[in-house]
Amino acid sequence: MSDLKYSREHEWVRLDGDIATVGISQFAQEQLGDVVFVELPDLGKAVEQNGDAAVVESVKAASEVYAPVSGEVIEVNSKLEDDPELVNRAPTGDGWFIKIRLSDPSQLDGMMDEATYNEFVAS
Repeated sequence: MSDLKYSREHEWVRLDGDIATVGISQFAQEQLGDVVFVELPDLGKAVEQNGDAAVVESVKAASEVYAPVSGEVIEVNSKLEDDPELVNRAPTGDGWFIKIRLSDPSQLDGMMDEATYNEFVAS
């Protein structure tokens, strides 16, 4: 069982204190296909839960990456600028998008654990 929490929009969060690392799920990257470009937010940007956080473009489509939690962007994964395919190779690892300093940790309460998320995508 992983320590990830998942949103209905297919983002994941890994918590370390009040810092949330955010990426997209294995399911989401499979739906996108080969990722060719990632647009990351500026450092210091305030993001709102379920608001736009980043953009990911694949050979199939461009999609928004939504912030699963509200807070301030304190780090972006600059590796994705030169190697956007990292999202396909390691979506829940090195292919993370941003780190957010949480403004409301209780927002995590509404997110799914891995087993619940897997049931959600299977249905």
